[in-house]
Amino acid sequence: MAARTTVPFGPQHPVLPEPIQLRLTYEDEKVVEVVPVVGYGHRGIEKACELQEYNKNIFICERVCGICSFQHSATVTGVTEMLWPLELTPRSRYLRTIWAEMSRTHSHLLWLGLFADSFGFESMFLQYWRIREKVLDLLEMTTGHRVIQSVNIVGGVRRDISFDQKRHIMETLAVVRKESDSLTKVLLSDYTVKARTKGVGLISREQAIALGCVGPTLRGSGVSEDARLTHYDAYGEVSFEPIVEKDGDAYSRMKVRARELFQAIDLQVEALNKMPEGEISIKVKGNPPANEATLRTEAPRGELFYYAKGNNTRNLERLKIRTPTFANLPSVLVQLPGSQLADVPVIIHSIDPCVSCTER
Repeated sequence: MAARTTVPFGPQHPVLPEPIQLRLTYEDEKVVEVVPVVGYGHRGIEKACELQEYNKNIFICERVCGICSFQHSATVTGVTEMLWPLELTPRSRYLRTIWAEMSRTHSHLLWLGLFADSFGFESMFLQYWRIREKVLDLLEMTTGHRVIQSVNIVGGVRRDISFDQKRHIMETLAVVRKESDSLTKVLLSDYTVKARTKGVGLISREQAIALGCVGPTLRGSGVSEDARLTHYDAYGEVSFEPIVEKDGDAYSRMKVRARELFQAIDLQVEALNKMPEGEISIKVKGNPPANEATLRTEAPRGELFYYAKGNNTRNLERLKIRTPTFANLPSVLVQLPGSQLADVPVIIHSIDPCVSCTER
């Protein structure tokens, strides 16, 4: 019988941008057991949201995750608006949709670069991030900031997109599409990429459903589920269908995100063309009523869930957050046993983990 060795993978590891440790037990080069060690990134954000006035929670929640910052702020404002409930203006709903897809574009470009880096493609990693800079510049131009946008408010948004900005966004997205297309064709067709990802990190459709996976991790296993199908914001008024791949391996999850990158560009263009004129916010009177509300939205990593409870004061009685990685982490414990030690970084990256937002 081969000798077993246990090694710590993380919390500080060259391929891990997140503070999580996996204690890997392996025989020869084959992983046989995985024990996660979590808790490095807990910040007490949910409790902080109970201690602050509801309109200040936006600034707290958009710091749950830097990459999904916009979607967190849009979701906490959305669930708070449901406590009244408030009816947003059509233009504000479209603006939120445009910025949400812009954030998805930069998130998927970031992930594609990191994924290429996980199996040694340093040049491709840098090329994806070079393209991503153009999208971050669009976010800065339209919201005022590249990372933490702070553009959502309870009742709408605080900034508009002008005609000149719209034209510039269209021109820039065309360049992003062209450059991403040529790079992604190489990524999806390269022999080495296929050898390192096809059949690696397998999770079946049944396992993905049973484990409660969300986002590209779930859709990469053949499940057509996406919170945007609930038609929040302006998603019921634009052409959207979930992107699904059926093989359930790291390659399928990569292909879902690659296809979603171009879909996000299409959704931005369509929303910009369809966006009606009008006000971008409404006046909000009073405090959140003694009411409860839940809201599911689709962050770049998958379904983001918020629960809020009001009590007729300016402070919420309870705010609960469930992030996509919380739902997807259990799948890693299924994917890793039986894999090769060299495939561990690829498998972990394939779910696009954000551990700090999971622990909050």
